Amino acid sequence: MHNLLAETLALPEARKWILDQQIVPNEVSLGILNETRSFLDGLAPRALAEVLIGGLSTTELAKEGYADHEELKLIREAVGITEYLLPPLPNTLYTRDTTCWIYGGVTLNPLYWPARHEETILTTAIYKFHPDFGEANVNVWWGDPTVHHGTATLEGGDVMPIGNKTVLIGMSERTSHQAITQLAAALFANKHSGVERVMIAAMPKLRAAMHLDTVFTFCDRDVVTLYPAIVNQIKTFSTAPG
Repeated sequence: MHNLLAETLALPEARKWILDQQIVPNEVSLGILNETRSFLDGLAPRALAEVLIGGLSTTELAKEGYADHEELKLIREAVGITEYLLPPLPNTLYTRDTTCWIYGGVTLNPLYWPARHEETILTTAIYKFHPDFGEANVNVWWGDPTVHHGTATLEGGDVMPIGNKTVLIGMSERTSHQAITQLAAALFANKHSGVERVMIAAMPKLRAAMHLDTVFTFCDRDVVTLYPAIVNQIKTFSTAPG
């Protein structure tokens, strides 16, 4: 992902789109907003990718000539020198959560934990601007990281396209019924999705059952591994257009 993000950030319109989403008053203190944006605008693509994934601390910005900035000094005094202006995103390691490829298109997922919300902005930028994807006109079935989805959360570890125009989705600790019903409606409404049935596996909301693919995993079209202690508690539902 780091390499794809760096290649994406080499494109001026992609860089602007990402920074317009992330360098905002609700994420970065209003008093240091312009200085943070100016610093990031000056970074090379690979260095900017490292900051967007690894975070930007008040200490790092101070080293770039802003040590005497009053707002920065206030932040450092109030919360300590380890405070992040941009938080790190270590969970970008789990690339299967932020988006789901469902047959001929993709979802851009609103993740469960607030600390992970920015991850989907980065993956969306890759699909939107990187030449390998942007020129392919990828179908987006559902999701928009620039919109607040409330309790509608979806993570890729719960989504399985299992063939025969069917998608299996785990309703788990991380994926809510609000998101599942919206995704199902979007798939049914778009003739290009080819989806005619969505099966829902209602799971115990436990960390041990974080995602469907951790307790029920396809190894082949007719072979699965499973964790009986959780799978035996799953209740299943099925929905179709109309």
